[in-house]
Amino acid sequence: MDQQPLQFGPELRRLRLAAGMSLSRLSALVHYSKSQLSKVERGLKPPSRTLARLCDTALHADGALAELAPVRTAPAPQRSTTPPGSPGATAPCPEARETPHGDPYEDPYEGDEDDEGEAWLMHLSAEGPSWFQPVGRRKLMAAGAASVIPLGMDRGAPRADDSTLLSSARSLFDHYRRLGQTAGPQLILPPLIAQTHTLRELAPRTGARTRQELLALASRYAEYIGWLVQESGDDQGALWWTDRAVHLAVAGGDHDLAAYALVRRALVTLYRDDAHRTVELARQAQEKAGPYRIRGLAAQREAQGHALGGDYDACMRCLDRARDLFARADQQAGGRDGAPVIGPTSLSDPVSMITGWCLHDLGRPREAAEVLDRETATLPDDALRSQARYGLRRALAHAAAGEIDHACALTEALVPATEAVASATIAVDLRRLARAFTRRPTSATRALAPWLASRP
Repeated sequence: MDQQPLQFGPELRRLRLAAGMSLSRLSALVHYSKSQLSKVERGLKPPSRTLARLCDTALHADGALAELAPVRTAPAPQRSTTPPGSPGATAPCPEARETPHGDPYEDPYEGDEDDEGEAWLMHLSAEGPSWFQPVGRRKLMAAGAASVIPLGMDRGAPRADDSTLLSSARSLFDHYRRLGQTAGPQLILPPLIAQTHTLRELAPRTGARTRQELLALASRYAEYIGWLVQESGDDQGALWWTDRAVHLAVAGGDHDLAAYALVRRALVTLYRDDAHRTVELARQAQEKAGPYRIRGLAAQREAQGHALGGDYDACMRCLDRARDLFARADQQAGGRDGAPVIGPTSLSDPVSMITGWCLHDLGRPREAAEVLDRETATLPDDALRSQARYGLRRALAHAAAGEIDHACALTEALVPATEAVASATIAVDLRRLARAFTRRPTSATRALAPWLASRP
């Protein structure tokens, strides 16, 4: 049996008494009831990670209490035949690759098959779920394809106009990214997958330089698909697409995306509350990365990992480093001319927004609320996904600070955006809000309860 909850209670009581603080006073500071705190101190109830961080801050424990809190990491998804990228998928299809040790976060790029041996199948339905599945070309031929409409490229056809093709594909990518801020993944994934396939097939019909740029652009499509697949709730499918993005990038002469792939993997571990692995992956990304922007994104992710682990000083150091790296990136003429920006584009000051995120995880909700109040006001009107993501973080901070009715009002205002983008990662914070509202019931929380209960 895990002994961490048994250690936490006595240490909480020892630190509270050493600080000369009553249970009533601690209850007022962390906005948990005296009864719940008493049960935690006596080992009758395990502490949540949120309570541990709040108590850590209130008692100036410098992360000691946060380290004692039990870690509830999500179990690794079971293997299934559901194709990556399909609604409700929880694991890669049989063709997806794993590392020898079964760790989905290690680099599985070595020895992978060439894309030329792989065909992509997509099923589109107006009434049921749509899905995508990669299969080997030999397997497809062996199974027969009498009813398949051949849409493949004729390698003997005249070459496409290089400049027009590339500029059109880049313009489409920007369009899909904007669309991804206002609609759910299931609506955007099919055309994104089709466009990635088209770029991969068109690349050999162009000149050498354009071929590389098309493959590099296809890698950005694949990376974006991976993020949307994670948004749909399929972590393993997201990792499969991230791997595919790296292969396409390397084929296009872009070796920097492998570092960003580690940042993407760290996002999966972050949402699994795995602070140690998040920090480890983010550090690996910083060691690999060349461009300042990727290193800045990796430093931000490391900061989030440290915040999850309750290490305030390390978190702030990483945020300072991220700000410096982003400033250098702004001064540096970007890599490829016109290449899409890697990472989020809707945040005017990403480091400040992530600072607010981290302060909440560090058990400093009032400071977090102040930062997030300011930063969410700068989000574009059409960035519904970012509004929902950071707006709900803002509501969480206000709830943790004891401002329950204000948190309810903020949440209610975000209902349309949250429903529009249908995000599995945003749903994590919705569940946290639901638990916070349950602890302090008011007429406002009761009004929101049916909607929160209907969320997946």
